[in-house]
Amino acid sequence: MAIQELHQEEGFPLIMLCKIAGIARSSYYKWLKRTPSVRERQNGELIKEIKILHEEVKGIYGYRRITMTLNRKLGKCFNHKRIYRLMRISCIQSVIRKKKKRHKQSTPQHVAENVLDREFEAESPNEKWVTDVTELKYAQGKKAYLSAIRDLYDGSIVSYVLGHSKNNKLVFKTLDLAIAQLDGDHPLIHSDRGFQYTHRGFKRRIDKAKMSQSMSRVGRCIDNGPMESFWGTLKSEKYYLEKYETFEELSEGIEAYIKFYNYDRYQQRLNGLSPMEYRAKAV
Repeated sequence: MAIQELHQEEGFPLIMLCKIAGIARSSYYKWLKRTPSVRERQNGELIKEIKILHEEVKGIYGYRRITMTLNRKLGKCFNHKRIYRLMRISCIQSVIRKKKKRHKQSTPQHVAENVLDREFEAESPNEKWVTDVTELKYAQGKKAYLSAIRDLYDGSIVSYVLGHSKNNKLVFKTLDLAIAQLDGDHPLIHSDRGFQYTHRGFKRRIDKAKMSQSMSRVGRCIDNGPMESFWGTLKSEKYYLEKYETFEELSEGIEAYIKFYNYDRYQQRLNGLSPMEYRAKAV
């Protein structure tokens, strides 16, 4: 039986193997005391053949191609469902990435013109903001999403939120944190046409704060160049230089870098000052 082989020869935990196979451990121990059936012996031989083929093709075959190849090689007609089940029990899978699900594009609830029009210079704080979301990975391929708002006057990061999902809640919270810092100012906020920014909930917050909205043209990421530039800086100076095993480690790293960027990263275009020093002079 596959479970016995994987447990004894490969060292896989018995609890995990039984769970994958959908049987109780008591059933497995009961099975050990009986004589293997013809089908069980055949499954054992099949798993050996699957492993040999999997190694020969360097793991590029999925269960359907494994089934076709084995049937031709052995002159049999095994069902693909059986091969799939044996591969799953044996923890054998294709190295070819799975096709992504195609999501139907949602209809924008609100679209704004490109009011900013690449005029990336601002004369005072809280005059022009840009915002975006970027993907960051940690551990073994887990994903996190960083949403941020940047002031074009001094390049400072006004607010940011790191979350597990690229959803409305992430973006709305980022905007709420930024708006809470305003004291009579009514910035123009620029973004791409992502579903979060075209949502009526985002527009309601902007209207309530008496702000105005601008959006990049379709397929023109350069329209939001300053935000793209910050993502590149953050990733090259911090993210790519370290490994993050947990979401908490990633969060601490992002928090430390943004604090450094705002308060201690001196910039030539700001006359050798950090963004917050330059901002303080304006105030």
